[in-house]
Amino acid sequence: MTEVLSSAIIDLNVSANNKDEVFSRLTTLLNRDGRLNDPDAYLQNVKDREALTTTGIGFGIAIPHGKTDAVNSVSVAIAKLQQPIDWDAMDGNPVDMVFQLVVPAASQGDAHLKLLAALSRQLIHADFRNEIKQATSTDEVIALIGNTINQTLEVSS
Repeated sequence: MTEVLSSAIIDLNVSANNKDEVFSRLTTLLNRDGRLNDPDAYLQNVKDREALTTTGIGFGIAIPHGKTDAVNSVSVAIAKLQQPIDWDAMDGNPVDMVFQLVVPAASQGDAHLKLLAALSRQLIHADFRNEIKQATSTDEVIALIGNTINQTLEVSS
C-alpha cells in the first residue's frame, strides 16, 4: 500500500500567485510520484470542486480536495507558500499552507471526509498550526501529521 503522505508530495517552498498555480504544482508532484492516472482530469476535478465553495478554512490554511477516477491512491499533498495568496478563505485572510486531499472515486467509505475531519481536528489548535508552518523539512511535516493521517485511514479500512 502506498503511504498517504510522503516527502515526494510535499513542497515547503512553493512560489504561486493564485490557487490554480498551487493546484498545478501539487498535481505535478502527485503525478511524478505515480499517484494519478490522468493528471489533467484530476486537476480539473480539484478546480471544479473549489469553484463550488472555498476550501480556505481560515488561519492561513486551505484544504482543497478531489475525489475522482483519475487518482490511483489516497494521498495528502502539502504546499507551504513563499507568500500568502488570496483564497477567498472563510475568515478573509490569505493562505500560506495547503493540504490537498487526493481520493479515488472508488475509495471505500468516505476517506476524504475522514481525512478532512482528522486534519481539521489538528489544525484548529494554534500550537499545531505553528509547528507545521515553522517546519523546515518534509520529515518534520511527516512526523507532525503523518500519524494522524495514517491512523485515520487504518480505522476506516
